Amino acid sequence: MARMRWGRLHIDVKSPLRRGAWYRVAKVTSLAAVVEVNRLPVAVPQYLIEIVPYPPRRWTVVPRPRDARLPADWGPAYGVCPSCRGRSALRGRPHRLACRRCRGEFEVAWDEAYLSDG
Repeated sequence: MARMRWGRLHIDVKSPLRRGAWYRVAKVTSLAAVVEVNRLPVAVPQYLIEIVPYPPRRWTVVPRPRDARLPADWGPAYGVCPSCRGRSALRGRPHRLACRRCRGEFEVAWDEAYLSDG
């Protein structure tokens, strides 16, 4: 049985994948990664995907997009829950954050850069 891998976009591009959300990786070829989005396979160019061998355990910090439909008081970035992919405001610079959606509490990955310069 193949080991499960996880992937997320690491470049800000128009895509069916949500910014900062991690997805199960079903297959990787030299050109594409196939990830599961709502239980459906979606092929994404491999160079756009960061792939890791374990599920995320910390909140992803995502820079606010220009066209965001998020509350204005959320500020320049928001968090994506590693468990349910819910979004949350990052008021201040919390070390840990509880998710209002799934009730899980996790560290915030301030040290990770979500988007590359590419």
